[in-house]
Amino acid sequence: MTSVPPILLPPKLVPVFEGEAMYRGAFGGRGSAKTRSFATMAAVKGVDFAQANMDGVIVCGREFMNSLADSSFAEVKAAILSTPWLAERYDVGDTYIRTKCRRISFVFVGLRHNLDSIKSKARIRLLWVDEAEAVSEGAWAITIPTVREEGSEIWVTWNPDRKKSATHLRFRASPPEGAKIVELNWRDNPFFPKILNKTRLDDKANRPDQYEWVWNGDFRSVVAGAYFAKYLTAAKEEGRICFVPRDPLAPIKLFFDIGGTGMRADAGSIWAAQFIGQKINVLDHMTAQSQPLSFYAEWMREKKFNKGATVYLPHDGAQGDKVHATSYESAMRDAGANGEWDVLVIPNQGTGAAMSRIQTSRRVFNRVFFNEATTEDGRDSLGWYHEKRSEERDVGMGPNHDWSSHDADAYGLMCIVYDEPPGARPGRKAYSGRGSSGGGLPSGW
Repeated sequence: MTSVPPILLPPKLVPVFEGEAMYRGAFGGRGSAKTRSFATMAAVKGVDFAQANMDGVIVCGREFMNSLADSSFAEVKAAILSTPWLAERYDVGDTYIRTKCRRISFVFVGLRHNLDSIKSKARIRLLWVDEAEAVSEGAWAITIPTVREEGSEIWVTWNPDRKKSATHLRFRASPPEGAKIVELNWRDNPFFPKILNKTRLDDKANRPDQYEWVWNGDFRSVVAGAYFAKYLTAAKEEGRICFVPRDPLAPIKLFFDIGGTGMRADAGSIWAAQFIGQKINVLDHMTAQSQPLSFYAEWMREKKFNKGATVYLPHDGAQGDKVHATSYESAMRDAGANGEWDVLVIPNQGTGAAMSRIQTSRRVFNRVFFNEATTEDGRDSLGWYHEKRSEERDVGMGPNHDWSSHDADAYGLMCIVYDEPPGARPGRKAYSGRGSSGGGLPSGW
């Protein structure tokens, strides 16, 4: 780039714009100054092209754009007019932005409905796609090859939403070679305004289920009414999502949820934990769809969670399958017949069992430490688990049964077992012999 007066940028962005690179970008939450910074640097880049006697356009794209009001036009205009050095070099009108020498013009497009027009743009020197999270793989596949001038660049800025979005997969999970892309959040913005900080703190206090996504650049993992959102936020801030080592002297406890009845379960979830003093150390998590019991048993062995472990099953683990004449409890016991693990069935908590699990989980959440590397999927489920509401009456109708339910139920089982008073027997021990020994607690337990 040409020599320019100092441009104020968040320090983490300085290396992004240094040196040569075809791809530059930033992702993260609100208040990071991503958009304004890239708008400013796009204008700087335009001057750089013009002073190098290069003709062409800078294309500013978003997934949807029905008018200039939906585009980055206002951001680029404001960036230029607030920087005297840039204002001297640009002609800015109500509907256009171009260098005074007319070599470089800004073009604003919506990718969803204007891909053909993008292909027809001559000499695209820079393509900057803002709010890029929603851009489809098809749009990227068509748009990227249009940037083919020697020395041209592609810039991408976005707020993460989904782990499987095309933008995440292209530019974060597997970024192009040599790409300069960083995470940028409000903490990284030295110009973060005080008035916006008040909004942030209000969101943290009153909308915790959206806070991590909106402000800290996390994926959207929670929805309105999520039961555990603020508890997960607290766990992260308090350093309880971290490396959690296994205690070689403490027994492993495996908490199951069974998506179905008996041997026809269509889904299963497991949380592996150790109760250390007053802490619940969650070591691992797994979930699977339509897998036989042997799949879970093998996972336990691979993780070395089998020897001396206790498997905790929900109350329906004791229910017999009418076709196979066996139960999940007896099958799990048989799978560990060589003494690998013990099996306990936890009786149902009666009417309101689901809410009882939720309330207990909330009460003991501050005692839980999650091993960060192995529990991410489970924590995503906990963050999403939410109530179902009646739109007509605007009242809660209990937990919404969806993809997160099995993980949340198994987690709730863990908390119920932990919360039993000292000396209590939370479940029925599975004795030797084939078949289920039935539900309920044996006499004297």
